[in-house]
Amino acid sequence: MVKLRLKRCGRKQQAVYRIVAIDVRSRREGRDLQKVGFYDPIKNQTCLNVPAILYFLEKGAQPTRTVYDILKKAEFFKDKKITLS
Repeated sequence: MVKLRLKRCGRKQQAVYRIVAIDVRSRREGRDLQKVGFYDPIKNQTCLNVPAILYFLEKGAQPTRTVYDILKKAEFFKDKKITLS
């Protein structure tokens, strides 16, 4: 099963996160299938690759709670019928 989750990058005390599609059995810093976005909580910036995210969601990938909240805040689900299960 594939999940959309955060992968930590950046320096100590200055974390930035990549939103990645990754196998459930992989650890947080493990090998990802594809990078689909970027999130900086300090500057509150989000950059999303919408076609890639849609592709993985259509294939059955489940976003984690945090990624779901980031996508919801970016109004990703505004006209789509996708919910967190």
